[in-house]
Amino acid sequence: MEHRESPEPSDRILTVPNLLSFLRLALVPVFLILLVEGQDLAALVVLAVSGFTDFLDGYIARRFDQVSRLGQLLDPAADRLYILAALLGLGWRDLVPLWLVIVIVARDIMLVVLAGILARIGHGAFPVNWVGKWATACLFLGLPLLMLAAAFPDADAIIRPFGMIFAVVGAVLYWWAGALYLVQTVRASRKSEGQTGSRSDTLEP
Repeated sequence: MEHRESPEPSDRILTVPNLLSFLRLALVPVFLILLVEGQDLAALVVLAVSGFTDFLDGYIARRFDQVSRLGQLLDPAADRLYILAALLGLGWRDLVPLWLVIVIVARDIMLVVLAGILARIGHGAFPVNWVGKWATACLFLGLPLLMLAAAFPDADAIIRPFGMIFAVVGAVLYWWAGALYLVQTVRASRKSEGQTGSRSDTLEP
């Protein structure tokens, strides 16, 4: 079988995958409102639709060479927003402990700070590592399980423990991935400072 190389990301904005990503982002507030109002099954349907569009935009992007730099930013951003919305909604209803919300939100705040540092030194965002992918997968399994437990109180004692286990494991992996990004950012910053210093030395008379 012939191996097909991954397409080079383009600067295009109006592509089908990007439109699907914008749809995912537009559904975030709908998901949050449904969750806060206790419409857990409806919120799960919205989350399922979002997951399907995530799969679909990735398939279309690879199959029809529509991979774009914007899409590479939108996809992980949508994932984080859904995780944040799920945490806030469940936290508002006291269905997850406050410490779990704080731990995960603090990690995302750290990533925003790191992104600012990378932008300042003119460095692009780092690709998502495998730890981050596993963290997202665990959270996208754990948080919906907690929503499912809320939707079916009779099964709460069975479903909730599994939801919490996946959520806690996801939080740990989330911070592990964050630590890896922190190390990469420090290295990139030091390299940038070294290159700046070298250019300054060259310019000196």
